[in-house]
Amino acid sequence: DLLRRLPPPKMKSTLAFAVFGAAAALDTTVLDTISEPTAKFGMWSKLFGATGTFEAFLENDKIIAEHNAANSTYTLGHNQFSGLTLAEFKTMYLSSPMPVKEGLREVDYGTSAPHATSVDWTTKGAVTPVKNQAQCGSCWAFSTTGGLEGAFQIKTGKLTSFSEQELVSCAASSGNQGCNGGLMDNAFKWIKSEGGLCTEASYPYSSGSGTTGTCKKGCKAVSGSAPSKYTDLASTDSAMTSALNKQPVSIAIEADQSSFQLYKSGVLTGKCGTNLDHGVLAVGYGTSGSSAYYKVKNSWGKTWGESGYIRLAKGISQKGGQCGMLLSASYPSL
Repeated sequence: DLLRRLPPPKMKSTLAFAVFGAAAALDTTVLDTISEPTAKFGMWSKLFGATGTFEAFLENDKIIAEHNAANSTYTLGHNQFSGLTLAEFKTMYLSSPMPVKEGLREVDYGTSAPHATSVDWTTKGAVTPVKNQAQCGSCWAFSTTGGLEGAFQIKTGKLTSFSEQELVSCAASSGNQGCNGGLMDNAFKWIKSEGGLCTEASYPYSSGSGTTGTCKKGCKAVSGSAPSKYTDLASTDSAMTSALNKQPVSIAIEADQSSFQLYKSGVLTGKCGTNLDHGVLAVGYGTSGSSAYYKVKNSWGKTWGESGYIRLAKGISQKGGQCGMLLSASYPSL
């Protein structure tokens, strides 16, 4: 959802989803004990407070079972998106590929200095709890606040949750389009021009139903939250590794596949493209067994993935990295 989102398709049944993420990840193991399709669908609806098409659920249940039987480096599982076909998921939560960045930009090529064998900014106190964009194409705003929150905590020692809503409703002058998508670099530039960003508490998120909303004036920008600059990363693992030793990094990925829609756990090593359509936050890297990975924070609530996170394969041969995560990375400096 980095760009303009298309209107939802007409569906045979209502697709209504509660706002997720406030509670811990749900225990879905009970679903594995149910074999009767209708009962399984009913239990899924009850667990996630969601409704969708029975046909889509059955197809996704089959995809999950077939994938997990192959003993891959990652598992799939039911979540709030199980009632959606892949096409519906893409239309409602993702969008067209983002354009190539234009103009002169400062680029960080990384350093040759020794780097830590693993980094996790969630354990260092520089990452806020997982949030949820819901049915608004505002991933770019959540990726932006994540980058800003990390930089601000590292500089001040204060973990502050910044307002996505202010970006969604007020940053149109930067070229961003609220619930219809945007770019993190443009958002960092806007925050700099405004002298900072308000807190989540002073301007809470209200666009989960898909409405951008009118900009509200009155909240006060947090002192010291205006970036002095923002820097793009060279599209290499060395540059990303180097940057993650300093702070979390805002990134874009291609997320329009079942392996992402239904991701549950492990290191995503499956085939994944580079047509960027979703903004997220890289918060570290490490190794699980023989699989090197980047740890990435998403904005789909804690009921998706590893309590809202995904691990993407690190050091792969595909140009641009797994799901294109190296192609449009940037971070702010305060």
